[in-house]
Amino acid sequence: MVLARKRRHLSEKGVTMRDQLVDLIVENGPIPFEEFQERALYGAGGFFVGDALRSVKAGDFLTSPEVSPLFGATLAAFVTAEAKRLGATPRVVEVGAGSGSLLKALLEVIDAEAWAVEVSMAAQIATSYVVGAERVVASLDDVPFDGPVVVIANELLDNFPVAIAVRTDSGWEERWIGVDGGNLCLVAAPLRDDVADWLERFGGDVPVGGLVEAHVLGDAWFRDLLGRIETGTVCIIDYGDTAEGLVPRRSFGTLRTYRSHHLGPDPLAFPGETDITADVNFSSLLAICGELGWEATLQRQEDFLTEYGLRAELSELRRQELALARDGDPMERLVVRSRKNEAETLLHSRGLGDFRVLVARR
Repeated sequence: MVLARKRRHLSEKGVTMRDQLVDLIVENGPIPFEEFQERALYGAGGFFVGDALRSVKAGDFLTSPEVSPLFGATLAAFVTAEAKRLGATPRVVEVGAGSGSLLKALLEVIDAEAWAVEVSMAAQIATSYVVGAERVVASLDDVPFDGPVVVIANELLDNFPVAIAVRTDSGWEERWIGVDGGNLCLVAAPLRDDVADWLERFGGDVPVGGLVEAHVLGDAWFRDLLGRIETGTVCIIDYGDTAEGLVPRRSFGTLRTYRSHHLGPDPLAFPGETDITADVNFSSLLAICGELGWEATLQRQEDFLTEYGLRAELSELRRQELALARDGDPMERLVVRSRKNEAETLLHSRGLGDFRVLVARR
């Protein structure tokens, strides 16, 4: 709430996020890209700060749970299977719960204690109607991790601030944010040790001129999460690929923005007004699982949802639609057709179905 009030105060004074960043850099010098992204997304006046709920039709993007409740219902089947493996009903924790649509659909299928972790005030309010205000928190520190737990993070890690680096003739070189003629711009910067280590392990075989987003902060969060869990499962769903799979996208990198359900402008053009995101490098997450003794699998969302019953549900919806077309209520047929189309969207091999799902178990 304090951040939201500060955002309105800055707006009233006509001070934009871009103005703040330009003043900061002029006074103190260039800043790392991850600091720029952190401020643009989560700082005072940032994209996820304030009263706007971003992951809804009236917002800026839709994730799979908003596309269809079938997504949450299928995740319920996944949680049920994990409960059998764990020998007890686990506590369900969604990190980056957004509108609460995933948990809402999931809890309509299974009875479980559910928690939501959210930094956005608007999302906290929306999710409180699903799990209760007392179980909506802003940090993993406030979640009880005693007993078995299933943690779900859908389209979360793509929003973690990243460092960016370019492959040059002499090796890697970072790009920080500077100011040129009053405009934000990328400037060359020496390679920091933690970024260099990450690039050495997970940057991939990138040609000269290629740009890579180093997920140092996202990896640190994932490592911390796994370290909190004695017994349980973590399910990470996001767009991205392995380091090898991402190489063809490295000519210009995967960094991009979204606004009003469309690809947005350059990330430096309107900080605070657009979502800034990058593909997740799943190779680093798999490596962390191995280092900490977790068993992990990686598959496409289409295959994951099929494994837990969505394709079978799609076949049944198609059968129902045909039956209703022959002799049934036209309105009921429209409802069934809508659900069928939603399932097809979740499974589409060149769309949401091509997302990656990492499941780590211990």
